[in-house]
Amino acid sequence: MRERTAVVVGGGLAGLASAVGLARSGWHTRILERRPATGEVGAGLALPRNGVAALNTLGIEEEVVDQAGLRTLATGFVDTLGRRILTLPDTDPRVRRATTIWGFHRQALHALLHRAALREGVELVDGARVTHVSAGRPGGEPAVVRWQRDDGEHETEAGLVVGADGMWSAVRGSLHPGVSPRYSGSTSWRALLPVSALEGTGLDGRLVEYWGPGAEFGVMRVSADQVYWYGYVRQPERTVFDDELATARAYFADWAPEVVALISATTPDQLMRHDVHHLPDGPERYDRGRVVLVGDAAHGALPTMGQGAATAMEDGATLGRLAGPAHEGDLGRALAEFDALRRPRCQAIAKQARLIARVGADLGGGWRQGLRNAAFRLIPASRLVVMARGAVEWTPPEPLAPA
Repeated sequence: MRERTAVVVGGGLAGLASAVGLARSGWHTRILERRPATGEVGAGLALPRNGVAALNTLGIEEEVVDQAGLRTLATGFVDTLGRRILTLPDTDPRVRRATTIWGFHRQALHALLHRAALREGVELVDGARVTHVSAGRPGGEPAVVRWQRDDGEHETEAGLVVGADGMWSAVRGSLHPGVSPRYSGSTSWRALLPVSALEGTGLDGRLVEYWGPGAEFGVMRVSADQVYWYGYVRQPERTVFDDELATARAYFADWAPEVVALISATTPDQLMRHDVHHLPDGPERYDRGRVVLVGDAAHGALPTMGQGAATAMEDGATLGRLAGPAHEGDLGRALAEFDALRRPRCQAIAKQARLIARVGADLGGGWRQGLRNAAFRLIPASRLVVMARGAVEWTPPEPLAPA
């Protein structure tokens, strides 16, 4: 076992970001990805400014980010008929900075990180299903990872193991068997359409979110030629619909005309749906022995803050900074600092996401909607900046000074 060998479990956004960060810090890094080929499923996502700052820290310049995604703005919230609830003014430079986002097809962001990983010499192993992880001890025995592949069972020692295998993490399950995802109470339809679907809707492609009783609808452009929409609704877990598209159209049939038009322009092959889970009670620490958890494996949050991808990018950038060459032989200190930096921040973001869900997509109908809408219309722009700044104004940590 080489002390500077890292195994990253999971080849999604969090895993690739962590692998790039570690490789840039001198680690010999291997990714074990369960799927038979590296790639990414999913539709669109909004990456806030802090996510782009993390990509910059990983060596991906902002110009490259602009080429892969689409820089745009979040405009605020409206009701089911498109009437203003809370508007984010784009004439105020402070608000504009806080509400600038990059729309991405999820596959485009994944490809950006995948190319960066290859440039850094990361080894990618597909079709590897991890079955067990032992944590080892910094300064002592190595971590051990076992996985199965079509050619049999494999085992390797590692100086560091990164659990980046998502909400249903096998790594977290090995080390924290009592921590498991919880159903949010909502499911989400998603689709990517040609940008021509916006014609005649009055929408310009900036992110706009509609709030209604027990539901939310959002739409934004994610590239020059694609637009993304999602419909987030309260629904029992594992509900099965005979006709997904007909159900979505019926659910939003009395919403604003542009919402109806976008769903009407969607074909069955463009539509996907997944139940939304989160980790309201995450692990007591993100590090144990020579293992560290990142992304949804550590802090899977509700999507209502739009911070899932961004915090995964932050994790990878932070890990690379803290576990750099200066800390060879001092891994325990580096991982403890990672936990001390990342866990409070990610818990705060997850808490805010739950609060937004309570007053947004999860709010019931009747008088609650009118009261919420009236209250939000009174929020000044300066308050919006304060609310957003804590999440989006992130800077990478300085490498730890040698002890």
